[in-house]
Parts: sequence; C-alpha cells; structure tokens
Amino acid sequence: MGFLRRVWTAARGEAVEPARTSRDFISALGVPDSLRADTVLATLDIDAAINAHERWKDRLMDSLEGRTDDLDPAEVRRSDQGELGRWLHGSGADLLGDQPAFAVLIARHDYFLAQAALLVELTQQGQWARALQVFHGGYRYGSSQVVLLLKQLKRGLLNAS
Repeated sequence: MGFLRRVWTAARGEAVEPARTSRDFISALGVPDSLRADTVLATLDIDAAINAHERWKDRLMDSLEGRTDDLDPAEVRRSDQGELGRWLHGSGADLLGDQPAFAVLIARHDYFLAQAALLVELTQQGQWARALQVFHGGYRYGSSQVVLLLKQLKRGLLNAS
C-alpha cells in the first residue's frame, strides 16, 4: 500500500496496512526453499539485468538527445525483449509465475516500457514539454520500481539460499 494511501486511511480512522518489505515481496513470490532460490539465481544474473537496464536507459537518452534515431516505440513497448524481459516471459515465469507478486514485477516492467515508448513517441513528435513531464514522472518512477524489485528479489533469494 502506498504511503499516501496509508496516510489517507489513517486520517479517516481506518486500520492501516503496514508497508511491504523486501521480505514480504520475496515471501509472496514463494521462494522459501533454498533449491528454488538457487534455481532462480542460476537462471538470472540480477546484477547483470540491472546493469543492462541502466545501459538501455543510456541508449534511450542517446535517442532522446538526437545522437541516434534507431528506437521504434512499438519495439520499445515489447516486454519480451532484452535480458530481463526474456527471463520474465521464460524461465522466470516457469519458476515464479504461479506467485502473485511475480505479476507485480511483470506489471512494473511493462509500465516502465510503456512510459519509455511514450517518451520516444513524444520526442519524435517534437512534444518536448510533455516528453520532459513523462521523463521526470512515469518513466523515472517505472525505472526505479523495476530496479528496486530486482534488488529486493536478489536480497530475498540470497537470504533463502
């Protein structure tokens, strides 16, 4: 539950759901046993996925700043591309797809890609003010959520193994 929702709920005198922790996220992913944790860690190098995400963001910035013009919004929006996307739709789904929190990770990844595609579209249309709003809003939020969830996943997996 988000911070503002918790504040609003408390202000109305209703019971407040506690903030989720990384342990809650991993527990919700159902990774209690070391064999499952080791298997997940063997199929995805989480640090490499985070680094690839950062490198992709650099490529996006090159496109937005006019140094390259090779990004197609439809391709950017596809969630089965890149190392993380292929893992999410492949072995990650096989290993963790039955867990409700795995859907959260996929949703955050999809949201990030939708924001990135919108950013490319707006830039290509010359809508600089709106592109800047998306960049500082949904794009940054989506990116940070993906990285945060990956770090939480890794922390939980290392603790379980």
